[in-house]
Amino acid sequence: MSDKDPIFDVFLAEYDKLKSEQAARIGFRDNLLYVTLGVFGAVVSFAVANKTNSYAFLVIPWVCIILGWTYLVNDQKISALGQYIRHTLVDKVKEQTGYADIESIFGWEIAHRSDKRRKRRKIEQLIIDEITFVCSGVIAILAFWFLVPQPPLAVTILCWAELILLLILGYEMIIYADLAEGR
Repeated sequence: MSDKDPIFDVFLAEYDKLKSEQAARIGFRDNLLYVTLGVFGAVVSFAVANKTNSYAFLVIPWVCIILGWTYLVNDQKISALGQYIRHTLVDKVKEQTGYADIESIFGWEIAHRSDKRRKRRKIEQLIIDEITFVCSGVIAILAFWFLVPQPPLAVTILCWAELILLLILGYEMIIYADLAEGR
C-alpha cells in the first residue's frame, strides 16, 4: 500500500518522528528524578555539615519546583504524543487505508494502556512524584524552620512563597496524572 499512496508514507514518517520524540522525552523525564536526588544529596550534605549552612535547605524547594515542573511538562507531552497517535494518527491511517480493525493499527499504543495494573502503577508513580518533588521541598522548609526558628521576615516570606509553589506543583501533578485506561 505505501508504494502506491504517498500520504500513507507521510503518516508512517510522522509516527516514527513522534515515537522518537516520545522516547527522548521519556529518557529526559526519567533522568530528572536522578538529577533531583543527586542535588538533594549535595544540598543536604552541605546543610548538615555546619549549623550555619541551614539556609541551604531553602535551595531544595526551588530545585523541586524547577525540576518538578520540567518533569511534569515532559510527562504531559509524553502522554499528549501517545494520545495524538491513538486518536488522531490512527484514525487518519484507518481512513486512508480503509482498515477498520482499530486495535491492530499501531496496536501497542492501545495495548499498553489496557493492562489491568496500569491504573495502580500510575497512582504509585504519582505518589513517588509527589514525594520526590513536593514532599521533599516541604520537608526542607520544615527542616529550615526547625533549625532557624526565627528567620528574617524576607526569608519567612520566601519560605511561604516556596510552600505555595510546591502545593501548586503537587496539584498540577494530580491534574495531569494520566490515570485513564484503554484508548
